[in-house]
Amino acid sequence: MVINLKRVATKKNTVAPKANSNKKYELFGIAFFTIGLFSLIGLLGFNVGFVGSFFAKILLYMFGIGAYIIPAVVMLIGLQYIYKHHPLVYSTRFFGIMALFFSLLAMYHHFAILPGSEIMPESLPMGGGLIGGGILLILRKFFGIDGGIIILFALVMGAILLSTTWSLAVGLLKTKQQASQGIKTAKKTVSSTYDKFVEVEEKFKNSFYNQEADKNFEKPLIETPVQVNPTEDADTFVPEPIEKPIEFSIQYMEDKKLDLEKETVLEGVSPIKNPVELLSENETTLADEPNSTAVTGAIREYQLPNVRFILSKAIKQKNSKLEKEIAVNAKILEETLQSFNVKATIVNACHGPAVTRYELEPAAGVKVSKIVNLADDISLKLAAPSVRIEAPIPGKAAIGIEVPNKELSGVQLREVLESELFLTAKSKLTVGLGMDIGGQAIFADLAKMPHLLVAGATGSGKSVCINTIITSVLFKAKPDEVKFILIDPKMVELSNYNGIPHLMVPVVTDAKKAASVLNWAVQEMEKRYAKFASHGVRDMERYNRSVEIDKMPAVVIIIDELADLMMVAPGDVENAICRLAQKARAAGIHLILATQRPSVDVITGIIKANIPSRISFSVSSQIDSRTILDMGGAEKLLGKGDMLYYPIGASKPVRVQGAFVSDTEVESLLDFIRQQGAEIEENEEIISFTESAVLDETEKKQEVQQDELLEKAIHIVLETGQASSSSLQRRFRIGYTRAARLIDTMEEMHIVGASSGSKGRDILMTSDQVTAAYFNK
Repeated sequence: MVINLKRVATKKNTVAPKANSNKKYELFGIAFFTIGLFSLIGLLGFNVGFVGSFFAKILLYMFGIGAYIIPAVVMLIGLQYIYKHHPLVYSTRFFGIMALFFSLLAMYHHFAILPGSEIMPESLPMGGGLIGGGILLILRKFFGIDGGIIILFALVMGAILLSTTWSLAVGLLKTKQQASQGIKTAKKTVSSTYDKFVEVEEKFKNSFYNQEADKNFEKPLIETPVQVNPTEDADTFVPEPIEKPIEFSIQYMEDKKLDLEKETVLEGVSPIKNPVELLSENETTLADEPNSTAVTGAIREYQLPNVRFILSKAIKQKNSKLEKEIAVNAKILEETLQSFNVKATIVNACHGPAVTRYELEPAAGVKVSKIVNLADDISLKLAAPSVRIEAPIPGKAAIGIEVPNKELSGVQLREVLESELFLTAKSKLTVGLGMDIGGQAIFADLAKMPHLLVAGATGSGKSVCINTIITSVLFKAKPDEVKFILIDPKMVELSNYNGIPHLMVPVVTDAKKAASVLNWAVQEMEKRYAKFASHGVRDMERYNRSVEIDKMPAVVIIIDELADLMMVAPGDVENAICRLAQKARAAGIHLILATQRPSVDVITGIIKANIPSRISFSVSSQIDSRTILDMGGAEKLLGKGDMLYYPIGASKPVRVQGAFVSDTEVESLLDFIRQQGAEIEENEEIISFTESAVLDETEKKQEVQQDELLEKAIHIVLETGQASSSSLQRRFRIGYTRAARLIDTMEEMHIVGASSGSKGRDILMTSDQVTAAYFNK
């Protein structure tokens, strides 16, 4: 109890002096407020007596127009004494405000008072007073009239910096950013307006051409007056020869879809739907004209499709909350790292179609690995499905944290193929893949890859990527420049490409025939190298430049599901793929292998070593990601075209949002190609080679099944994992000769490997693969 009383007494003794001190400040405040109010009403002309009038005149002569500010400042000081109970702090900011006030007085005096009368009594109240006039007079004496105003502007800027927290550099930077943002917005507005104008113009022209065609449908082909034989019927007249040939005008051939009912117009004749119909219907009419041969040849020539009229244009939706979302995520990132004692600053953010990359600059002494290990914690704080960390970003002293966008925006193939890089690319094997995080179109040249491995789980965008690659080449190359061999064991992914002149053979759907096609490609590669040697050249490009006829087309072999081929004929397929991957680049033969099961028995070490360029879509585990890319990261992709593109020579993979091409767009492109009537030249050599290989395989099956113990022996070898003659002797109680013959037969069937001394033979195939290849009746 005594201790508590002492505490109460102590509190009372300390409170009393504090209350007295507060009263002192309040008295000072009342005094200052009264003086300020008295001065203000005196300046405004109220009756304040002799003292008030005298004090008002002193203020006017001292500060001029600024005299009205002094009473207000004094009143504010009084209020500060009353409410805050402490005097005015004479800080740098206070002196900055005073300097700004005096500089503005001098500047006002400069514009209000004529030179030479700066400190005349009658001019002081109308200008900046004695203080403003005195400062101005001193500056004019030393720096002149023009120099003085420059010094005044500098003083005003310096006073603003002292009295506020504003920074000149920050202000200029913000101004620059706002200006650049305004320029970008203006460019986007102009671009969108131009696109709309072009679309409206095209619709108007198309409708105009159709209307003109309807009006002129009944007009004759030749409008020149002719003489009709009166003895003959008027319907069977013969026109007189004309001197000028018929003009054949082609409108917007490069910029519009080659739809001849709109583009190719003869005078007085309605448009025709198909070039083949044009030849058949007008062959007799154009035969007598001087330029008929040239016209026919021009129509027969293969025309490349136009991107603008085949592919649909994407409709971009503006996200008004985007900047706010990025700012909130950046703040959460910094706070999350700070909670783990990691000091870092967000220096930039790049918004892409699917993800936004926040560029993080760690403080000195912070390990990169410490930030990388926080990926799951960052994902939890941002409520994101997955977060991928790129440490460091190639070419930058920063760490990239890739966060999925709440609203995903896809990339249409037209956006990519309309890029200047694609339109001006010389290679016929240039393909558009998609856009990176920065919104830049990403392209690949199959001639430089030279082979590509594509892998990803079901629904991740692998099949769309294959269609994108094929479509890009079809927009770029003619049938005599690039040929395709499409292998589709699933029978539904690539079968719609049948019937186009770019195919060397119809789409291969039989896995057993596919191995034969790959073996034919190996033979074709050897034949091409023999021709190169005879002409003294090193690759296909030099060979085509050295010959006038019999030029070689590039060959692109696409296997949509490698796992099925490796199941049926792993030995033959792997050997053929490895030989092509090692040597076929200079021969102009390129491989694209796709699989949805990226396991080591499908993508073997030999295949992966010979195919350096890879594309990985979303996979289920980090093990699959390492199988494809030799590193993790693909397991954190979002699907729906989100990919990691790892080209040859790159140090790290690039994250790309794959371009989307719909089935309708693909069919529209294929219909356009088929309607040109180009001759489909199927390679008879491949077909005969494949058929003979299938017959040989059938005969081989019959031969290997002659020994009734073979199938049982194979199953025993696969179950025990031992392929030796002695084990078969003991199991079947047969002689050594028959057991050795069974082992040799298994080696010929590529079920077991060659003998390696005391180590035993390797088992090359699984039970399912053996059944599918040899015993599937």
